[in-house]
Amino acid sequence: MNQSLLFNDDLVFDPAEDAWRITAMLSGQRITVFFHSLQLKRLEEIDTCTRFDLEEIVELWLEKNEPEGDNIHIQMR
Repeated sequence: MNQSLLFNDDLVFDPAEDAWRITAMLSGQRITVFFHSLQLKRLEEIDTCTRFDLEEIVELWLEKNEPEGDNIHIQMR
C-alpha cells in the first residue's frame, strides 16, 4: 500500500460524471477519483470488497501515471 495515499470514506455515485467517485489525500493533496464503468454504474451501492478492489486499482494507476490536477478519471471495462 502506498503510505502517501489515504482514501476518504466517501465513495458515492456522481450523476454529473455518470461515475462512482471517491476522494483521497495524495502526499497532502486532495484528489478526486472517478471510476467510469458500465458494470459499476448499474450498482446502487458498492460493498467493502469492491471498494478495496477500486482502491487497489487507483494505487496501480498511480504507479504508472502522474495525476494532472485534482481529478483522476479511470476508464474500466
